[in-house]
Parts: sequence; C-alpha cells; structure tokens
Amino acid sequence: MGKTTQELLADLGIKAKNESICTGREWVTSLGTETVEVFTPVTGEKLAEAVFASDSEYEHVVKKAQEAAAYWKTVPAPLRGDIVRQYGIKLRLRKKDLGKLVSLEMGKSYQEGLGEVQEMIDICDFAVGLSRQLYGLTMHSERPEHRMYEQWHPVGLVGVISAFNFPVAVWAWNSMIAAVCGDVTIWKPSEKTPLTAIACHNLMKEVIIENDLPEGLFNLVIGDYKIGEALAKDKRVPLISATGSTRMGRRVSQVVGARLGKSLLELGGNNAVIISEKANLDNALVAAVFGCVGTAGQRCTSTRRLLIQESVFEDFKKKLVNAYGQLSIGDPLDENNHVGPLIDKDAVAAFERAVRAVEEEGGEVLTGGEVLTGKGYQSGCYVKPCIAEARNHFEIVQEETFAPIVYLIPFKTLDEAILMQNDVKQGLSSAIFTDSLQEAEAFLSAAGSDCGIANVNIGTSGAEIGGAFGGEKETGGGRESGSDAWKVYMRRQTTTINYGKSVPLAQGIKFDL
Repeated sequence: MGKTTQELLADLGIKAKNESICTGREWVTSLGTETVEVFTPVTGEKLAEAVFASDSEYEHVVKKAQEAAAYWKTVPAPLRGDIVRQYGIKLRLRKKDLGKLVSLEMGKSYQEGLGEVQEMIDICDFAVGLSRQLYGLTMHSERPEHRMYEQWHPVGLVGVISAFNFPVAVWAWNSMIAAVCGDVTIWKPSEKTPLTAIACHNLMKEVIIENDLPEGLFNLVIGDYKIGEALAKDKRVPLISATGSTRMGRRVSQVVGARLGKSLLELGGNNAVIISEKANLDNALVAAVFGCVGTAGQRCTSTRRLLIQESVFEDFKKKLVNAYGQLSIGDPLDENNHVGPLIDKDAVAAFERAVRAVEEEGGEVLTGGEVLTGKGYQSGCYVKPCIAEARNHFEIVQEETFAPIVYLIPFKTLDEAILMQNDVKQGLSSAIFTDSLQEAEAFLSAAGSDCGIANVNIGTSGAEIGGAFGGEKETGGGRESGSDAWKVYMRRQTTTINYGKSVPLAQGIKFDL
C-alpha cells in the first residue's frame, strides 16, 4: 500500500508550517509575518504552509554563506565532488518519494516527477566527474623563459532563483555544478513550490552533518519576489542564475547589470517543430504530442508551434487531432493519465485568454480549449489541450502561453519555415523532422535555426544534462548544466610566470633605467 500524502510529507521532513530559511544544518526559527499556503493542483487539497523570510533572516543567510565560501574555495575540487556524489546517493534512495512530491506540488505526471529527480541524479554524476576536469589552458609566451596559462577560481556566492515548472532540477543544475567549482549557493525557489525545495535541503542536511561541514554551503530562502530583488541587488552575490518569465529576467538583468554583476538567465521559449513532407510522420506525431502536452505545456521547451509543409498539412493535422482525442486527462499520480493539471487558476485563466485571442485574430480551434469540471477536476486546474490553426504573425502566436496550446501553421518551402521559426522574440528550442540530409543540415547551419537548442528528428523538449542548456534573444542567453557551462560559476585568471633572469616587456617595448 502506498503512502498517504501526510505520510509522504512527514517522511520528507515537511511540517504543517515550515521555517523560512535553512543554512545547511539549521532551520532557523522564522521571524517573518507573511506565509504562503501550498495547495496541490491535483485535488486542490492544502499540503502545508511556509513562512516568508524577513530582511534580517536574509542577512543571516548571506553572512553564513560568506563564511562558508571562505572555507569551501580552499577544499580541493575532487573532495567537493565527493560531497555532491553523496548527495546523489541520497537522491537515489529517495527518488520515488521526491518524485511523488514534485507531482503533488507542481502537477506534472509521476513519470515526469521521477524524471526530474533523475535529472538531479544525473547532474550529480556529471559534477563529480567535472570536479577533476576544471581545465585551464597553457599558452606560448612571446617572451623567452616565460610561461603563460589560465586558471579558474570560484566566484563565491551564487544566487539561484528557480521557477515552479522544474522545482528541483534547475536548482540541482546550478548548485551541484557551482559546488564542485567552489561556490556556495543561496536558493530562492518559486513561492508556488517551496515544499520540494524544503525536501531537497532536508536531504542535503544529512550529507552536511555526516561530513561535519560548516553552515552556509547550501542555503535556502523562502519568499516572494522581494527576496529575488534582494539577491539581484546584493553586491555580495556576484552571480545570479534566474529561471522564469522574460519579464522577470529583464528586471533581474537590469538590477544585476546596474552593479556590474553577472546574470545567467533562462527565460521564455516559443518553440517550433518544422515537419517536412520528407519526414517520418508517425515519429513526428509522437514527438509533437509529448512536446505539446507534456507537463501540461508548462515546460520552457514545450512545443508552441508546429510548422507543417503544405503537402502533408491536412494529413498531419488529422493525425494530431485524432491523437489528442486519445489523451487521458486527470490525476498525474495515476500512470494511466497523460496530462495533469496546470499549476493554478491563474494559469488556467491565461490558457482561456489565449484560446479566445487566437479565435479573435482569425484562427480556428480544432479541438480542446475547455476547462474541465466535475469528478476528478475539483481543483479547477485541469484543461483540455488545445490545437488551433493560426498564422505566425498573430500577436498571440508571438507570445509564450505557458499552457497546452499549440498553433498549426502551413509552409511551402524550408526557407520559409526557417524564417517563420526564427521570427519570434524567443530563441530556446527548435526541431525539424525530415529524412533529408540536405534539409537537416540547412536547418542546423548558420542560416538555419537561431535557437540555443536545435534538434533533428526529436522534439523540442526533453534535453539531456550533458549539453549546455539555454537559448538566445529574449530567452536570455544563459547556459546551464553540461558542456562547459561550468565556466560561468568561476572567474578566469590569466597568469604569466617569468623564470628567467631579466624582465623583457611584451610587444618588444624597451624601457631602460
């Protein structure tokens, strides 16, 4: 018999009312007066409460983080990696429980909740290997008996502002890489999903105690936008990694930029899949449906636009509408269901506005677009995924709606499709389905997709942690996770060593005394 919700919460250290800050070992008694009630979008049931941090509590966290940073940067990187390794083991042992909590608090399917925890495990594994591979370069000096090289040092404190849709994975992408790089993190989770953050820090607390580590290495501050503003303004925090809306990211960028700090921004996406007449349409269909309705359309990489070649447009449209008719919508913890709820009623209202807007601009809703009511839908957060025929220039198509609505747009030539794909303000993920090598290479060329992610014969969502994740234009330009994304968490230092007996100047300059 599975655990009840209350048993699950208790096993993960979630209380009826939870403190606002954690500095590793310590959950500090809350001084704040504001609280947030957390309701599951699955049933509308109240899960718990959390207190928002006060100004003095925020200061306490930053001071602890500064103290810890002075110690942590002196620890050899492979030893830092071993702490991350141990956290990965904790996640493996609690994967099912944490995955279920992700589903309960955010509303994504249980399989996707497990997948999110697996991403955390994967990034731990990646970071452990990275801890022995923080490579610099050696350069040849133009001066005799000189050696030049570059090395990388920790930046110190890293602020992580995460969004509700991936409530734990994005923190892990940032904090595990930052940890092996010698940084300490201050995490401000979405106020919509604080409980998963509390559970993650309870697991980290075990690792910290078992290794007798100091306070301040991994920090949590629960609050609303005011905590995000405090982090963005704080000169003691040289790097802010922020995931969320373009509006939020623009504000973070302005505030951090005003103090000449560094920002890593992961913002909105308006992702398109190009479906060529030379594609395997069955494969394209599977990828399109998951891309459109997975996480109820609340991934930053969710498929928002399907650009379909005219010769196969009607055929593919028919296949897609038929596939949507087979979707099972309901409790995401029931693995027979494909689609769960939106995060809250505000998201439902945004979905309804988008459906109305596309019709007002001349589009046609082919299926879906309704809010579901009745048994199993009492939370008011369930909708029927929507397919609409539209045109790329429609104002609503140009915007990102964080919900399961996709726009079907016909095209004649690949050049036209690429132009339409790129003709939006965002530039996160993109894909083409084709069996033509020429079309695939054209899509991947400098004249092709302008997105940070470009895929061939797979969809727009479901990125692996081994590659750098992020996008261009109003997506923010940041890169997280794999490849060499670690470099943003460190500062580069170029060093020249003179082991000779004279001091020659660069560029052959003569300066004799």
